[in-house]
Amino acid sequence: MLYSSAGRLQQVCESCFRLCSRLYIVPSTPWLQRRLHVAPSTQGWHKRLQVAPGTKNCQRAPMGYDRVLGTGWKTSLSCRRSGSSKAGNVLNVFDRQMKRRQKDWAVSQPGAHQCDYLREEVGERIADRVFDIARTFPFALDLGSGRGYISQHLTKDIVERFVHTDLSEKALRNLAVSEIPSVRVVVDEEFIPFKDNTFDLVVSSLSLHWVNDLPRAFQEIHRILKPDGVFIGAMYGGETLYELRCSLQLAEIEREGGFSPHVSPLTAVTDLGNLMGRAGFNMLTVDAEEIQIHYPGMFEVMKDLQGMGESNCAWNRRSLLHRDSMIAAAAIYQDMYGEEDGTVPATFQVYYMIGWKPHESQAKPAKRGSANVSFGDLQKVKETVSETRTEEK
Repeated sequence: MLYSSAGRLQQVCESCFRLCSRLYIVPSTPWLQRRLHVAPSTQGWHKRLQVAPGTKNCQRAPMGYDRVLGTGWKTSLSCRRSGSSKAGNVLNVFDRQMKRRQKDWAVSQPGAHQCDYLREEVGERIADRVFDIARTFPFALDLGSGRGYISQHLTKDIVERFVHTDLSEKALRNLAVSEIPSVRVVVDEEFIPFKDNTFDLVVSSLSLHWVNDLPRAFQEIHRILKPDGVFIGAMYGGETLYELRCSLQLAEIEREGGFSPHVSPLTAVTDLGNLMGRAGFNMLTVDAEEIQIHYPGMFEVMKDLQGMGESNCAWNRRSLLHRDSMIAAAAIYQDMYGEEDGTVPATFQVYYMIGWKPHESQAKPAKRGSANVSFGDLQKVKETVSETRTEEK
């Protein structure tokens, strides 16, 4: 579904994508409210994409934003059911509509920013990695930005313009204050509607672990990057919340005779490099770190996860947890992992990834057979060094 220029929700049929060719997005400041266009690649993805209503001003977007989303498209075309050429082989694990509702609910709660401590920490660490690159990025995209946890740590000297996208429109409405001019577009991370070779920098913080087709997402990020553009992202790793997972499983086995998954499946670090390499990135860097946070008990862990919008949205999740199992899980959590001061730890494993889109100016490995020194000569060097030391003595 899409919002029209008047702000009314348009009804879209199942077989055709029949909407006006120009839609509106909401910039971060009122004086930037202008009309943008939708890219041709979004045809047929109307059930996944929303563009928030703007104003009726017919002027073009400032600073070249009108070139980001294309120059219009035909109003009657057959719909494509999926963004992947092998849609039948994609495992549909997560309910994306449920994730949208979870994020909307989390943002609408009083004091929602109090649960953003982890996102703010990871966003700052991604910003540090951007600062490590000695260049200025004219145009950047924050994929799954939420309230803008990365851009608030950056300056106009590093990034000149920003496009913020997220599955939740309510999160984008509460975008954090930043000195960088930006616009906001409601976009599903599984279907990125921007043109090829658009952005100099793409960042993503704690969003891609909810994507069903992660290989396709990396390919789309590679597509929208300019040559020599860089992608810097972070996502939760497979060992995240292992304390909570083990406690719930043991409690359910004891009280119910079996267990069901309550923590969503996550990616292993060994897979990220392969997926990014297959997507076309080079000069890859993938590193992992663990952030451990202490809580009064298990129920506080689950409450903050819900406040972060990180509740389980897998299709096979259980809709109800028995009271006895929950109480038993809290006791197991405290007994197995509790600290001397009475608190319990929750471990969040975060993978940081950096990948560059190839360009002729980048350093390349030497051609096979071009070496002029053999590894067999290393033994001769070792012998020469040993003889020199003997003579010095």
